[in-house]
Amino acid sequence: METLLTNDPTGILRFIQLDGLPIAVLAVVGAWMINNALGRAFDDLGQRFTGFRIFLKQSSAIAKFVVFILATALAVTSVVHLSEEVMLALGGSVAVAVGFAFKDLLASLMAGLMILFDRPFQVGDRVQIGDVYGEVVEIGLRTTRIVTLDDNLVSIPNNRFLNDAVASANAGALDQMCVMTFHIGAAEDFETARRVLYEATVASRFVYLRKPVVVLMREAPVPGLDAVMAIELKVKAYVMDGRYESAFSTDVHERVKRALRAAKVHTVGDLLQAGVLG
Repeated sequence: METLLTNDPTGILRFIQLDGLPIAVLAVVGAWMINNALGRAFDDLGQRFTGFRIFLKQSSAIAKFVVFILATALAVTSVVHLSEEVMLALGGSVAVAVGFAFKDLLASLMAGLMILFDRPFQVGDRVQIGDVYGEVVEIGLRTTRIVTLDDNLVSIPNNRFLNDAVASANAGALDQMCVMTFHIGAAEDFETARRVLYEATVASRFVYLRKPVVVLMREAPVPGLDAVMAIELKVKAYVMDGRYESAFSTDVHERVKRALRAAKVHTVGDLLQAGVLG
């Protein structure tokens, strides 16, 4: 067998079945078309049945993975005659060569499989890895694609998720916790401010009221102005769908800003603008 590979490099061609090439091409093209159709179908269903959007996205990722594996197996078996002789001849030398040439690619592929089955996060989750934060829209065999809040599509190699810490904001659920922070002057009426924050949050049309709304308070330095103390108010509430995270935060901030001004409670920004602080 070693003689076949070293002394007669063209001998390996006798294991190639050219008559199976059209089937292999059809398998690859068919898999690409099927995966595109599956993606569109599951996305449409997710838009119609929003309560099952996360589940449908996860099902889409698994279905695409199965189609890819089946198409790859069909293409390989159609072109290569996988006899015992072929396995022995190619198994060692080709595997080693491919391993060195595509080390990073293979690491990403293995990481993709681990993500699909170990499920540290899922399609539809809002995740943070490094300085990238957004919704996972696709878990591929090589990369995971994330749409950021600025609507940028970021592709991250899967092997990075095995080495870096990943935070999932909703862990497979449709609802998601949001944390909003406000600062008022140290001498301001904090009781009124807490009531305003709570009422503004529960009045939002994006809030998920089946889970608690909590307003926390502490005295802390103003970010960027360590010498200036202020009252920090932090709202912890759930948005009904992670996709409305930005809209929820904007809605609550608008309501709080108007209500605090009406109640004569000054934020740190107001005091800085008036020259009281700084």
